[in-house]
Amino acid sequence: MSDALIIVPTYNEIESLATVLDRIVVSSPDADVLVVDDNSPDGTGSLADTYASKNPRVHVLHRELKSGLGPAYIAGFRWAFERDYAWVVEIDADGSHDPAVIPTLLGIARGVTADLVIGSRWVRGGRVDGWSAVRHVISRAGNSYARLALRSRINDMTSGFRVIRVETLRQLHLETIASSGYCFQIEIADRLELDGGTIIEHPITFVERASGSSKMHVGIVLEAFARITGWGVGRWILGR
Repeated sequence: MSDALIIVPTYNEIESLATVLDRIVVSSPDADVLVVDDNSPDGTGSLADTYASKNPRVHVLHRELKSGLGPAYIAGFRWAFERDYAWVVEIDADGSHDPAVIPTLLGIARGVTADLVIGSRWVRGGRVDGWSAVRHVISRAGNSYARLALRSRINDMTSGFRVIRVETLRQLHLETIASSGYCFQIEIADRLELDGGTIIEHPITFVERASGSSKMHVGIVLEAFARITGWGVGRWILGR
């Protein structure tokens, strides 16, 4: 069995999933893949089942309800715990992240036994293709606010392309993770940083999705703003 599990959360990604899985399997033939589908009404789960039936390294976890990115990843983490993987890889199903970079991120993680390796858009060498100027500003502003409020040194706290050490995840008490949307990525990174974990950022090129629709909406942004502000104020009060 592989020591690495690549987790691909899905909800209505039928247009892109097969291509993304093809690219993952080619780039990381020794890793296992878990598609975590939140009962997609467009048939993504069925497509994943068909793909998995033809490739023994691809597995599918079906969830009954769509409850957000965080719970989907936590379900994937618990699946990894039960099977004793050493590393989990997070990657989007929409083609925004290049699967060819996975071996590099895993190599960095294994080389220094890092707790978290982030594929970062906002370090030297990283970039985003296909975003409007407004989207750039929103992402950079959000990351800057998170860094300031949480006193973080991480440049891309919201990146969804990352490798995490499973032994480290086991110690995070996942049942206490509060975030459901993209703030989940910030909360995980923040906890690891607070615990003194080894965190490395590696530059990536993020490409705007070519098909399907973004899951980002106002509610997700408001959740992130509220939680980050609450955490930051709490630390200021406690003098941390």
